[in-house]
Amino acid sequence: MADEPREPPLVRCDLHVHSRRSGAVDLPVLRHFGDECYSEPQAVYEQARRRGMDLVTLTDHDTIRGALEIASLPGTFVSEEVTCELPGDRKIHLGVWDISEAQHDRIAVLRRDAEALFAHLAEERIPFCVNHLFSALTGRRQLRDFNAALGAAPLVEARNGMMSSLINAYATQAGTETGIPVVGGSDAHTLASVARSYTIVERARSREEFLEGLRRGFTVPAGTSGSYARLTADVARVFAGGYRENARRSLQGLAAAARFAAMLAAVPILPLIPIFTAAIYLHERTFAIRHWQEFQAAALRPSRRPERPGPWGAAPRPAVQP
Repeated sequence: MADEPREPPLVRCDLHVHSRRSGAVDLPVLRHFGDECYSEPQAVYEQARRRGMDLVTLTDHDTIRGALEIASLPGTFVSEEVTCELPGDRKIHLGVWDISEAQHDRIAVLRRDAEALFAHLAEERIPFCVNHLFSALTGRRQLRDFNAALGAAPLVEARNGMMSSLINAYATQAGTETGIPVVGGSDAHTLASVARSYTIVERARSREEFLEGLRRGFTVPAGTSGSYARLTADVARVFAGGYRENARRSLQGLAAAARFAAMLAAVPILPLIPIFTAAIYLHERTFAIRHWQEFQAAALRPSRRPERPGPWGAAPRPAVQP
């Protein structure tokens, strides 16, 4: 009997996932009471592996502490989500992967100078992407910010597991129109969302081949986009984690006890979380539509995608649909 045809090898990795090392919520008032995430790095690693990820990395905000905590485990590499500051007090987020501690230290210095940071990442051959490009999460955006990001980033995140399908579709189309390959990641701030979206490098057989696939742009985003229900559930989980954490710390001193007392006083407003997340979801949609229309109205740049086959004989394919 002839052998049955085999599926080609591939390697999967969630390229955008957070742990408790991401630190405090970057919002007024709330930053004094809660963190971005309460997931332990080891727990994130185990969840990602349970959900079929061949490799695991953490992309905490401007730190590699979480990634270093799991760096000794099989199938890991060190990464972070970098807050890149633009002129006019604007920001974009970059997923930056497979870096050393020395490279992190240099990135921390350069992240306030976008042009210098992009040049450094290119010189060091560090794979990176621009995250949630059409999201309002990082604040105000101007057309030149899109031009700067798409003119320098070798990859675009186009399957973010917390962003709506509309926002992801805009990022996918922007990548297509500018010839930039696309990637996926869950953007998980709770264990429940880890590996809901991820990136595939087909015909990769190892960590090294996966990372080289990232560098050369032979990537396929997979998994599902976010939704209002997922956003609401994750915000509720983060709040629950904050209450647990502050309850545990409340015996550590007067300031900690006062902080927990303030959180207890806010319990009656917790049922309003779905209204809060609905407002976020609507604002995100409005922001994305407005900036997509501005992007479309501008002249498109020529394609930057190289006309060449993939590193293991397969050309890049379109994104896997949810």
